[in-house]
Amino acid sequence: MTTYRISQLAERSGVPATTLRFYEDAGLLLAERTPSGYRIYGEDAVDRLAFISSAKLLGLALDEIRELLDVREEGVCASVRARMLPLVADRITQTDDRIAELRAFSGYLTGVHAELSGPAPAGACGPDCGCTTTGKEAAGPVPVTLSPTRLGNSAEQWRDVPVACTLDGAGLGERTELWRQVVGKAEGREEIPDGVRLSFPAGAELAGEVAALAAAEQGCCAFFDFTLHLTPTAFQLEVRAPEPAAGILADLLGATA
Repeated sequence: MTTYRISQLAERSGVPATTLRFYEDAGLLLAERTPSGYRIYGEDAVDRLAFISSAKLLGLALDEIRELLDVREEGVCASVRARMLPLVADRITQTDDRIAELRAFSGYLTGVHAELSGPAPAGACGPDCGCTTTGKEAAGPVPVTLSPTRLGNSAEQWRDVPVACTLDGAGLGERTELWRQVVGKAEGREEIPDGVRLSFPAGAELAGEVAALAAAEQGCCAFFDFTLHLTPTAFQLEVRAPEPAAGILADLLGATA
């Protein structure tokens, strides 16, 4: 029977060793130990990892993937499909909700952009100049949740997402530099549970830049949780991450690890 040590399995599957250890701790991947303490994985580990990666692409939570793996162990594909169908249907609904939310945010930004594109009044800014208001629109906050993991039954499903990034070294360095530029534009920074809150001056262009960067980051690092609160006078970005990702969050935004 073919067996793999963790480095061999990481090379064969393309899954980093840190993620393999996380999957083992989460009960998704089984490993035995040699007398000297080395992890040994069975020959089915590669196929199991392929299934886990596929389920992650669907946005399924760890407990859902664990349940699917248990059904898969029974060896009946029809049973796996029957369990996957309602999960995928739920993800479609959640994705449609997120699209509607982002469209609403885009519409809000479009209104701000149109207001700012008009002729500026003479002299200094005032309450009706367009810089701190959007005409007759209500002054209440416009919350935008950018994390699809926040749209399920649990508000904190992001805590169960594997701490793994799909960017390569060059891409990670470029993304980190973009975040540093954004953080440099913040007017305030506050530590919050599991993360940090950044406050920025009002402005449609900057709000769109931050929202786009957060959405791109969530696409490659689903363990991050982003929420954007927009008001006529300012906007705030809240970023949270599970405890194993505290160091990554610190590197990205300067949050306390």
